[in-house]
Amino acid sequence: MTKDTTNPTQGEQSGQNGRRTVLVTGGTGKTGRRVAARLRERGVPVRAVSRSAEVPFDWSEPDTWEAALDGVGAAYLAYAPDISMPGAAPDLGAFARRAAQRGVGRVVLLSGRGMTETAGPAERAVREAVEGTGTEWVILRGDWFAQNFSEEFFAEEMRAAGTFTFPGGEVPSPFIDLEDLAEVAAAALTAPEGYAGQVHELTGPRPVTYGQAMKEISAATGREFRYVAVSTAAYLDLLVAQGLPEDFARMFGAVIDETLDGRNARPTDTVARLLGRPPRDFAAYAARAAAEHAWDPAPGHGTGAGEAAGQGGARG
Repeated sequence: MTKDTTNPTQGEQSGQNGRRTVLVTGGTGKTGRRVAARLRERGVPVRAVSRSAEVPFDWSEPDTWEAALDGVGAAYLAYAPDISMPGAAPDLGAFARRAAQRGVGRVVLLSGRGMTETAGPAERAVREAVEGTGTEWVILRGDWFAQNFSEEFFAEEMRAAGTFTFPGGEVPSPFIDLEDLAEVAAAALTAPEGYAGQVHELTGPRPVTYGQAMKEISAATGREFRYVAVSTAAYLDLLVAQGLPEDFARMFGAVIDETLDGRNARPTDTVARLLGRPPRDFAAYAARAAAEHAWDPAPGHGTGAGEAAGQGGARG
């Protein structure tokens, strides 16, 4: 199925979408809320959607897609719960086809760096869905998010116990600051050139091991944090024991094993090339998050190790 070429708004978007509304899925999530904020700073009309938004949206409920796409010139696609889930490829492919039919000029997909097996099917589904239409595609492959340490996934154990339990060992990652990712995404949704039909791999400026990350967070906070290395299997057992669904745990384990094998250790120059400045450093992120009290001890807990098991999740 292809785009309706008689759509009267087709010529208004052509990749840069003018003043037409930009759709941001996952509008309350770690990336979505930042992307929406960057777009508003640019004076771009934004429709940030989620299950609880004024315009409700759910990837598993196609009946919610039509209202979300109404009058939209570009769309940011952040699949929940994660792009590596089995339903991601069919849902994203169907949504991208629907977007093309509705005259959306560009779709920007958030994916994961190094996730050839786990995210590859969803990436292909989006590209193939808009092939031969007037809709452009952009794929942003983010490395592991720096903000995973301070928002949701890993922060609970760190606040409560002063430890960070996770697989990975001494394999480094050039963690991407989500402020940089959001700035790139906002440009990808609105810039007429330099983004469409390309895959952009987004990283921070240097590789950092988990042990080094704890040392830099310790320096920023004045509180000691310690990395506890475990196997992927042991970590997933912890997550399931805490109530994480087994299918999600298996998915997360596959992402961990695929991306923490050293393939992503080398940073890219993509952020610097696209934004004209160096990407934010992990130490700067840690200082900023510490100033916002991200790792202050949880009420009712001390700072000793072992008080809470590791909290995990996908890249968001």
